[in-house]
Amino acid sequence: MRFLLDESADYRLAPFLTDRGHDVTLIARDYPHALSDQIVLAIAQQEGRILIANDLDFGELVFRRGLPHHGVFFLRLGGDTPLAAKMERLQHVLSRHADELDQFLVVTRSGVRVRRTG
Repeated sequence: MRFLLDESADYRLAPFLTDRGHDVTLIARDYPHALSDQIVLAIAQQEGRILIANDLDFGELVFRRGLPHHGVFFLRLGGDTPLAAKMERLQHVLSRHADELDQFLVVTRSGVRVRRTG
């Protein structure tokens, strides 16, 4: 799978994903600085990547503005969540929601809510 980690996501998730054979790019490393959320979402769409973010603004872009995407993981885990817990939640999403990765997934410490976008 192809992923794009927004600046709001924990960049330490990139090695976790690449170690499992996924293609991962990071906004903070691989793209020009100070991109708007709309441009970040457009990059993910153009490159066929699932966006991983910790920024509620992407929900606004997807649901209110109807912008296209290849899937969004909104990691609503809290800043104090240890990296191991973030990786566990991400692995849970990849293994248990494989047929819904093209939707908007809200990932919390206790569950995953799939918000259909189309």
